[in-house]
Amino acid sequence: MRVALLGPVAWRTPPHHYGPWEQVTGLLAEGLVSRGVDVTLFATLDSVTSARLDGVAPRGYADDPALDGRVWEAMHVSHAFARSAEFDLVHSHLDWLPLAFAEHCHAPLLTTVHGFSGAGILPAYARARSSYVSISDADRAPELDYVATVHHGVDIGGLPFTGDAGPGLAAFGRIHPDKGTHTAIEIARRAGRPLTICGIVQDEQYFAEQVAPHIDGDRVVFLGSVGPRRRAEVLGASTALLHPIAFDEPFGLSVVESMVCGTPVVAYARGSMSEVVDEGVTGCLVHTVEQAVDAVTVVAGLDRAACRERARQRFGADRMVTDYLAVYERLVGGVAAPVERQVVPGQATVV
Repeated sequence: MRVALLGPVAWRTPPHHYGPWEQVTGLLAEGLVSRGVDVTLFATLDSVTSARLDGVAPRGYADDPALDGRVWEAMHVSHAFARSAEFDLVHSHLDWLPLAFAEHCHAPLLTTVHGFSGAGILPAYARARSSYVSISDADRAPELDYVATVHHGVDIGGLPFTGDAGPGLAAFGRIHPDKGTHTAIEIARRAGRPLTICGIVQDEQYFAEQVAPHIDGDRVVFLGSVGPRRRAEVLGASTALLHPIAFDEPFGLSVVESMVCGTPVVAYARGSMSEVVDEGVTGCLVHTVEQAVDAVTVVAGLDRAACRERARQRFGADRMVTDYLAVYERLVGGVAAPVERQVVPGQATVV
């Protein structure tokens, strides 16, 4: 099977720091190659992969102000589609742009919907000649038909287990009202625990007004965007990850990464969280600050080894690769039927 993975070009694949779509695409490429699939990864030309690498963008446009993201994404898609007849399947991990030119793709097109930035992009999805995979059941648009839900996988080996946690809490993700960074600060304060915040600042005004005034280097520490090794260290050393989201989270990679380190999660019960968090094993779902404060005490008593094992079973990159191969085989074989996943304790079969 010859597969083209059309990756994003905001950052390198895999990313140095932030870049969840690039992270997933890179892991999938490595896993497919290890299974003997002939993979060409279309990504930035400084990407690192075992697959064949092709592309036009010299580096991620988010890292280089001289690169206009609109221009380089368009050239990136055009370049990949010009070669599409060479493949049995093109698997896109970009946003809506490739869908606008789907008629120019000369192979079956599969699109993983990593999240909808707004209702305005839905016409591109609804009209395109593409099959769709959702990353959670919660993040499905009723206007679209999906061939499967495939939860993201993570690099288990890159997230070492930490059995003895420190007293602190962690908050990971974009510094943006959606991610509830200010709420995490309040939860930590009421719980009487220090908080370490990691992530890119996506909303500068929000950061300046609701986050920065609380950063003192002691009770509240801000590390900015951190790479994989530092991320694992911070997560593993924490009693819990706080994820008090103010939007319907499509998936939540940091949540899974935390659980793999053995660190349970206290998350607001929105979006995909009920699919990702196993109550009483890998964390607790709550609705208010008060409930979150109480949940910190509860998760501090959970078995961290059991937390990691459940996360390993459900969210290892190898499982993600297996799920996608099942989708590929059906699409290449001309059968776009729903794909059933193996039942794992705490996880419903998805069709």
